[in-house]
Amino acid sequence: MTAPMNSDQLEKIRNGNGFIAALDQSGGSTPKALRLYGIEESEYSGDEAMYDLIHEMRSRIITSPAFNGDRVVGAILFEMTMDGQIEGVDTADYLWNQKGVVPFLKVDKGLADDADGAQIMKPMPDLDALLARANAKNIFGTKMRSVIKEANATGVQAVVDQQFEVGKQILAAGLMPIIEPEIDIHSPDKAQAEALLKAAILAAAGQLGDQQVMLKLTLPEQDNFYAELVDHPNILKVVALSGGYSREESNARLSRNRGVIASFSRALTEGLSAKQTDEEFDATLDATIGSIAAASVAG
Repeated sequence: MTAPMNSDQLEKIRNGNGFIAALDQSGGSTPKALRLYGIEESEYSGDEAMYDLIHEMRSRIITSPAFNGDRVVGAILFEMTMDGQIEGVDTADYLWNQKGVVPFLKVDKGLADDADGAQIMKPMPDLDALLARANAKNIFGTKMRSVIKEANATGVQAVVDQQFEVGKQILAAGLMPIIEPEIDIHSPDKAQAEALLKAAILAAAGQLGDQQVMLKLTLPEQDNFYAELVDHPNILKVVALSGGYSREESNARLSRNRGVIASFSRALTEGLSAKQTDEEFDATLDATIGSIAAASVAG
């Protein structure tokens, strides 16, 4: 018997003001994240040192006075961050008990090769064990990412089928899945891909019975294009990824989409640097969080 979801956390995601911070850069993107943070690859040696540095960056963001549940409703963690601690407390417990921020875990193992204009997720044979660990660490939900590059009905359907299939496995473990079928912002037929994706998600969501999932989607070409998903009884929340858009562009697009909140990664850490004093760092983060939260509310 799985434990029921934390009702306070469910309510926070459903009705809380603010956005979900994506702090889940994985191995492949970690050197880039550190470089943007002002730490060059020449300044560390080996994976362990690299992951220690990225944990320090994430810890610095989470412990900043600018980062709290008034404007940040949730945070998506990388597995090593979940296993780590902040100020001597497990990360997920620190987030919820000290900051009022709901913890999520990135669970996918990366992308398979291109097929039919899309990349589904690599197999996750150890997912059940990871979900059990997530439950033990008081994680509320999960996130998993696929990528759609073309308006190819076969590829889009393969992404949605896999996402919802794994989503049901996550629901069965008592966790809330964030389904992320990202559409590449550089897709030559992005609007057509969005139309295919929306139709496929509506069909899949209609098969969930009384269960709910969350969606993480690329900001659409047509404002409020995903309104049917925002209003759908089987969808708890629609959140948006920045997807390579600048923070300014991401916020502008987000503010024009009712009921959608941000779940930004690069746009959240833009402008932060390891070389900043705590005062400079906190001021930069405060302004960033303020702008993203405002855009999330505007939507």
